Amino acid sequence: MGRNNRKRRTPLATKAIAASAALALGGGGLIWANFYASAHESNSGQNQTKAAAASVATIACPDVQQKLTNVPAKAQQGVATELANLDKQITEAYARLASTRQAQANDANFVQNAIVGPLKEKRAATLDRIRIDIQRVGGQVDASGLSALAACTTQTSNQTTAGGQNNNGGQNNNGGQQNNGGQQQGNGQASAAPSASASAPANVGGQAGNGPVAADFVDITKVQPNVAAKPQKTGNASTGTFTTKCGVNANKNHNTDNVIVAPGVTNGAHHLHDYVGNQKVDAFATNDSLIADQTSCQNQSDLSAYYWPVVRIQDGTQDFDQNAAGGGTEGNVGKILTPVQAQIKYVGSPTSKVTAMPNFLRIITGDAKTTTNGLANANAHWSCTGFENKVQLTTQYPICPQGSNVVRTFAFQSCWDGQNIDSANHRTHVAFADAQGNCQNGFKAIPQLTMRLVYKITPPVLQNGQVKNAYAVDGFPEQLHKPATDHDDFIAVFKNNLANTIANCINTGKRCQ
Repeated sequence: MGRNNRKRRTPLATKAIAASAALALGGGGLIWANFYASAHESNSGQNQTKAAAASVATIACPDVQQKLTNVPAKAQQGVATELANLDKQITEAYARLASTRQAQANDANFVQNAIVGPLKEKRAATLDRIRIDIQRVGGQVDASGLSALAACTTQTSNQTTAGGQNNNGGQNNNGGQQNNGGQQQGNGQASAAPSASASAPANVGGQAGNGPVAADFVDITKVQPNVAAKPQKTGNASTGTFTTKCGVNANKNHNTDNVIVAPGVTNGAHHLHDYVGNQKVDAFATNDSLIADQTSCQNQSDLSAYYWPVVRIQDGTQDFDQNAAGGGTEGNVGKILTPVQAQIKYVGSPTSKVTAMPNFLRIITGDAKTTTNGLANANAHWSCTGFENKVQLTTQYPICPQGSNVVRTFAFQSCWDGQNIDSANHRTHVAFADAQGNCQNGFKAIPQLTMRLVYKITPPVLQNGQVKNAYAVDGFPEQLHKPATDHDDFIAVFKNNLANTIANCINTGKRCQ
């Protein structure tokens, strides 16, 4: 299946961004036509990202979904719809922020009065509907605590997670790859990061005006090694592996939905995903439809959904969605890159045997909103071939040496509560193992899903605080295409006892596929 052709209504954000920017086909993409001295005009031949002189970079709102840890089953669909409305409101507000730079320069109170204040009112009404949805079915909710999440703030460039910050990996996940610190990259990364202009925010740039920027990139050869040793294996370790071959999405199966976080909502992700494995995953997929669908995996018993935000090269080119919601009209521009390799492997625990995954288990790893949430749930790993065992980056994209390819690596949560296939915030039913590789709080070890995506990318060039031919991961427009926002999604869908086969293979130390 190719792109999702279901007709979608054009969101207000689409109209706002389209009204505020010029669409230069085959050239600079969406550029701020009136207010910025552009370093990437359509006749320049190559895109150059340049920071713009404005004090406010983006809008930061509390992530309501992360606060909702107990939503009754009968209220979940209504709450999910309202959470998607909150995302849409932020997108629209960001579009207005981006299209009113001149007004902001003329009036110091413009952002608060015309953007942040009205956004708070909209969010307050939506949060009240969430409260009603929960209480209507007998659920409990802290009304005052919920209403306190209505207010948003603005962030300047030095408040976001651009390069040079201590990437401790968040989630106490020890790197997320059982490497006990695979994300500890404050050393070296800060010294290697180019400094942004003091007069320009480091978060406004890119073909669409919302990143990436020079500070988001680092020459990987100048970063000190930061990958620590893996946890020590015990005698009870599960040492086998199971590899499933599902392709690289060469058939271009894309859409901008996210059935886990926004079921029933078209364009719920506001960015484009690659899909491998299950071939009919969209906002309206159900457990019944998933188990009945086709798969791109060689093992036809693996109908699991594996999906992640696409990576684009911002060299002035465009793709099929340049005028579409979730694509160019929401700041996700450039040519979509297909991985040259996509490895999906299940591995074991260094301290115990694993329990088979339950069917329809849902796991999201990483956080698509780290620019405004901070790095607590970040689990992005960027590196280059030949450097993966030495350097893993979270808050910067690597510039790889000639002959080396860009690598995105994901290692999902490997501890499960033993009861739930999902949770209200899509996090609390699974967890990462501790520094020794043990599951805590009564959780049990399951096969750890790991993914490795390799991209052939011409190295970006940093020059005078600018980046030429940048690449970036798709994301929510207000997240500014930061590397730390990288994330990955998974729904376990197995037939013919495959879940037990995977667990048995890992527990007996075999290498299976």
